[in-house]
Amino acid sequence: MWLKARRRKSSGMSIRRVAVVAAGLLSLLMSACGGGGNSGGGTPPPTTFVLTVNSADPASGVAITVAPADNNSAGNGSTAFTRTYNQATTVTLTAPNASGTNGTVFSSWTGCTTATGATCTVLVDANTTVTATYVAPLIKPTVTVTPGAASIARSQSLQVTVAVSGGAGNPTPTGSVTLTSGSYTSSAITLASGSATVTVPAESLASGTPTLTATYTPDAASSTVYTSATGTSQAVTVNLQTAVAVNQALAGPPVTDQLLGMNMAAWYDPTTPAVVPAFQAAGIKALRWPGGSWSDDYHWTNNTLCNGTPNSNATYPQFVNDLALAGSFDVALTADYGTNSTCNGPGDPAEAAAWVADSLKLGLTVSHMTVGNEEYGSWETDMHPKPNDGPTYAAATAGATGYYAQIKAASPSTLVGVSVSPGSPAAWDPAVLSGAKGFYDFVELHYYPQAPGAESDAYLVQQAAQGLTTTINQLKAELATAGAANTPIYVGEIGSVYTNPGKQSMSITQGLYAGQMLGEMMNDGVVRSTWWIGFGNCNGTAGNISSSLYGWQSFGGYNIFADGPTDTGCAGAGPIGTMSPTARAFQLFSNIAVNGENALTATVAGETTDVVAYAATHSGGTALFVFNRNQTTPEPVTISLSGTNSSKGVTVITYSKAIYDQSQNNVWAPPTTTTMGAQSLPLTLTLDPWSMNVVLIQ
Repeated sequence: MWLKARRRKSSGMSIRRVAVVAAGLLSLLMSACGGGGNSGGGTPPPTTFVLTVNSADPASGVAITVAPADNNSAGNGSTAFTRTYNQATTVTLTAPNASGTNGTVFSSWTGCTTATGATCTVLVDANTTVTATYVAPLIKPTVTVTPGAASIARSQSLQVTVAVSGGAGNPTPTGSVTLTSGSYTSSAITLASGSATVTVPAESLASGTPTLTATYTPDAASSTVYTSATGTSQAVTVNLQTAVAVNQALAGPPVTDQLLGMNMAAWYDPTTPAVVPAFQAAGIKALRWPGGSWSDDYHWTNNTLCNGTPNSNATYPQFVNDLALAGSFDVALTADYGTNSTCNGPGDPAEAAAWVADSLKLGLTVSHMTVGNEEYGSWETDMHPKPNDGPTYAAATAGATGYYAQIKAASPSTLVGVSVSPGSPAAWDPAVLSGAKGFYDFVELHYYPQAPGAESDAYLVQQAAQGLTTTINQLKAELATAGAANTPIYVGEIGSVYTNPGKQSMSITQGLYAGQMLGEMMNDGVVRSTWWIGFGNCNGTAGNISSSLYGWQSFGGYNIFADGPTDTGCAGAGPIGTMSPTARAFQLFSNIAVNGENALTATVAGETTDVVAYAATHSGGTALFVFNRNQTTPEPVTISLSGTNSSKGVTVITYSKAIYDQSQNNVWAPPTTTTMGAQSLPLTLTLDPWSMNVVLIQ
């Protein structure tokens, strides 16, 4: 009975222990599943991962921008570093362009979910490592563009050298270059030893002063060392092809050598031995005497002035014998209109008549005599009751006892003229041309386009000579209105500035002006001209010697032949008789101003600002006077003659800025002559900068 009862007790305890264990396990299971009867159970922590940020070259020290900050509030950092993020966080990393430590530059990211440039985006799904890689910076090479010429015509091709250099110690760049300018683009040219030559075809560049830009593109071998680069040349002057066409079928005005004239004055010794050979060497054919405003104060019979003293050797017989006849020069005189021989009244026509009569006795027929000098101006001496008055002047010239009748009676072959000044003063020319109508054989015009102190090289070289033609056309209109159309025109005085000349008077600029003046007068049908002045009128340093004017002399003068070293104010002009550029213009034109020939029309197409041309018949051929008015740029031109496709011989005579420039060393060199022999036409020439060129085509 006792044993049986004990076994039962033991069995009950086991059952209870099992129940307790089972209940605990169930409770634990329910707790793990979020269930059970305990409503205060916690949420398990999120899953986290580590983002490692590295750098390469350098391996450390690169400052990286990090957004957002990590679980520990850590944001930006310097490599290498780590950040911890919850799973599925998007992190943006930004690397600097330069490492900041060893001069390397950013190249790429690795390990990113996505990467754009220096920005790396990472979706954190696992422990992740990203690396910002840096490399040595690419070199920007130097591209040098060198045109083969500073100036070309559009019709010419141009070779351009392009050099690409990486600098000392770096490998020679390889790859290709292209050349561009305006609408022109070359093909890609492969570099050879870092250089390439590009030929720009004719007509590819725009007229003007374009530049050329070369673009270098590295090939695979150089792309790890060099970036692309560009270089630009200096400006290239590209000229239109200029064509000079001469119409030989239509003859213009007769050509006369009387355009080759010089004034001389009674203050200079006409017996000076150097004068005649100097004039003859320059082709001078005509003279005017006794000298500007002195004419209305000068009395030839005893070589005196009412207000001044002539050179003691400047007696009229000495002028005639030692200068006029000695050089076989044509002579024009200016009659004294302002004063009589006793200097107490107006000029006397009888004195003028006696002068031309005495000339005949000396063996000289005076070709032209003008009544007075510039009597329209208040600066001229005039003792008439109403001085410098047009109607008074006309009345003194006309009529049976006037200047015209008395001079013609004394020397019938002498032409008698009146002074004119178109438009200034307005009343002078109409009063004189109508009031003295029938009592003048020609009119005398003076032309000085510039005022002292206001000189301009650009104006003088490119516009002033053509201004004379405008003035002559105005004068022709006045003559037509007065009923005296076709009256011959004599340009008695010409210069660049009406008083006080400076350095421009010694420069190539005045020479270019003078040469064009001669061409304009030939085309305008002017019958005679005399430059002011040949010898004896140095102005020293009194005039404009500004650096704004081109020239090597620090002095000026009216005279265009040197008076020699005894004239200390202009001693640098060379030995006596030395020709200035203006005298050289006369010398060149003497090849064209040949009696019996005719002017021809020369038309210029292309660079009409820079190139001007004049033409005339010439001993069965054609002569041209062609100017390049550009100071720095040679001008290529073609010259064609209507109805002619060849020439038996061509000669070119040139005086240029380069020749004049020798005068800075006191060398006054002559023109150059080039004999070209037989040539086909059109003829191609290149005109030197600031040059005047005689072209004789047989």
